[in-house]
Amino acid sequence: MNETFLWVERHRPQTIEDCILPDNIKSTFQKFVDDKQIPNLLLSGGPGIGKTTVAKAMLNQIGCTYMMINGSEESGIDTLRHKIKNFASTVSMDGNRKFVIIDEADYLNPQSTQPAMRGFIEEFHKNCGFILTCNFKNRIIEPLHSRFSTIEFRISKEDKQKLAGTFFKRVLNILKEENVPNDPKVVAKLIEKFFPDWRRVLNELQRYSASGSIDTGLLSVISDESMKELVSFLRENDFGSIRKWVVKNLDNDPTRIYRKIYDELYVQLQPNTVPYMILAIADYQYKSAFVADQEINMLACLTEIMGQVKFK
Repeated sequence: MNETFLWVERHRPQTIEDCILPDNIKSTFQKFVDDKQIPNLLLSGGPGIGKTTVAKAMLNQIGCTYMMINGSEESGIDTLRHKIKNFASTVSMDGNRKFVIIDEADYLNPQSTQPAMRGFIEEFHKNCGFILTCNFKNRIIEPLHSRFSTIEFRISKEDKQKLAGTFFKRVLNILKEENVPNDPKVVAKLIEKFFPDWRRVLNELQRYSASGSIDTGLLSVISDESMKELVSFLRENDFGSIRKWVVKNLDNDPTRIYRKIYDELYVQLQPNTVPYMILAIADYQYKSAFVADQEINMLACLTEIMGQVKFK
């Protein structure tokens, strides 16, 4: 068996044909593979929908050498000046064009790293291409947009049922390969809950499979485990992980999220700091009814709580 521990890696599609995508998007990527020519791409869409998987599958099928950069962890200008420049400036062993995949590129510094990328793209265009993935394309500066072909991972209502059905069959096969007993109805509800975040579904299934089987207990455990994660991040003042947690949970009703945060933190905090938490939640819960960006609003709430409270 493959020694890779994470299911999302062990069962990651290796070809465009195996990727679960709307037909119009899949045909575009397949043409790049068939022509063996991939332009500079900006892949935009929600988390876990398959952007990075598509990038890797295309490059592996063509046989290109590539480097992976996590934009949320290596967002500074030094990554560009040293790591990326050293890679892009050298010729690959097979003579083919190299590629740099920058995951979560919307977290690259828009004042330094993103503007500097313009020159890199032009300087190394004969030797190296770039594929950026992002959740929010509006965070990528306009001069970069003009240098990339943008493909948005949008799923229409017409495609939703077909793709969810295909993924359901894929997941059942994965559970069979992993020898995990399961209730197909629970798997279907889980897919419906997190659609189209394929990564989230597999991570939740793998985590819960440790109990021996996938049953109705999974649906009630998910939210509790998620809140425990958040409390841990707040306790450790881990802003980066809190930001990712917010993005991952934006598909839920904000009112319910704020209530869950209140219920969880009420018993975790020192009593004299509980009022600060309540005032912050009440304020941002009210604002959530009309703010333009729910992510920023919720992140601001958690940042304020993190700075004001003390844990037991």
